[in-house]
Amino acid sequence: MSSTSKVNPDLQRERDKCSFNITELTNLLDGGPAMTEERRRREETVLKEGIHIEEVPSEYLSHKEKYELAVKKACLLFKLIRRLQEEENTGMESFRAVLGGSLGAAILQDGSPLTLHYVMFIPTLMGQATVEQQAYWIGRAFNLDIIGTYAQTELGHGTFIRGLETTATYDAATKEFVLHSPTLTAYKWWPGGLAHSANYCIVMAQLYTNGQCHGIHPFVVQLRDEETHMPLPGIKVGEIGAKLGMNGTNNGFLGFEHVRIPREHLLMKNSQVLEDGTYVKSPSSKLTYGTMMFVRVVIVKDMCNYIAKAVTIATRYSAVRRQSQPKPE
Repeated sequence: MSSTSKVNPDLQRERDKCSFNITELTNLLDGGPAMTEERRRREETVLKEGIHIEEVPSEYLSHKEKYELAVKKACLLFKLIRRLQEEENTGMESFRAVLGGSLGAAILQDGSPLTLHYVMFIPTLMGQATVEQQAYWIGRAFNLDIIGTYAQTELGHGTFIRGLETTATYDAATKEFVLHSPTLTAYKWWPGGLAHSANYCIVMAQLYTNGQCHGIHPFVVQLRDEETHMPLPGIKVGEIGAKLGMNGTNNGFLGFEHVRIPREHLLMKNSQVLEDGTYVKSPSSKLTYGTMMFVRVVIVKDMCNYIAKAVTIATRYSAVRRQSQPKPE
């Protein structure tokens, strides 16, 4: 807090009544004094950029304007992260330090259309692609030459993952997979960044080879032309509309009409499909869920931060709100 900031006297009175050592608790929550110092240094560096400052509060913006603001913030933030990476030679640590916790939420208050690119698209490539596939895809993703998202949940299937309807059928004659949405409920629903931002996607689909279903597997699918950004033939993609919150996340829907992709676009670190259609089973089918397990942990951690913010706001408000006249005569 700036030394010139004026604290409400009622709030200051409550703070003066504190019965515990604030510094000790802060260090405990951060993981130690050194981590507190590092967090505060990082916050000061990032907040000085002013990316979080909104000329017009987002509550007054239209749905379209909220998305445009989210894109602007995301671009500025990731430029800053890249600069910090070069100055500090920290790699992914800069992403986690800036995007994680309350700092990222303070800047990207209504969500970011690039979140799933870094939190799900790239981690899936890192965890489920072969070395050769990683060499081709990850560099392009890190440089934002392509923007990806992760499409698993369908309109008719959320937590029942085994019931996903999207199919990926292998055609040995052309060495391609044919992705298809056989029903309306098979449409992918909710992926962040999908509506307008992403041009690639990790698609979870039921894999079929030689007439047999092998369960869900991850595929890299191009959604839009890299130059024009227009949807490719057979790709049915759009926005799900305004939500109660996180409208900057740019959630969308996605359907396939017999879309063909190369065999190599099946991520094959754990299971493979050979050129003749032979299926090579993964050591464990649970490996397919690796990205979702990682993200579920991230969500729980993020929710702790959001709840902490909500409790802080409610506590401060309860300390300063007066039921009757502010200054009774």
